[in-house]
Amino acid sequence: MNDSTLLNEFTVFVLAIFIGFEVISKVPTILHTPLMSGTNAIHGIILVGAILIAATARDPLQIALGLVAVILATINVVGGFVVTDRMLEMFKGRPTAKPAEKTPPENPAG
Repeated sequence: MNDSTLLNEFTVFVLAIFIGFEVISKVPTILHTPLMSGTNAIHGIILVGAILIAATARDPLQIALGLVAVILATINVVGGFVVTDRMLEMFKGRPTAKPAEKTPPENPAG
């Protein structure tokens, strides 16, 4: 890889950071949870890619890197779903106390 290719890729990376920040900062707060769920689904694709790379590994270094990639991708997906679940629990609200059931008065006569 020569210097100009590296510079071009770095420029695209920096521009993607700025565009991503601007896009995410304009999203209303109520849409963060659905967007996070969608992002978790996309991260599932990363896990599939890590498994494919690990499956084609030939030497011990590649196998170790593939295993680390699968573990990190799994942690990312599971952690994302846990955080999304916690956020959805926040929107449910608190349970209200049930009113006491009225029992008919006992008949003293019998």
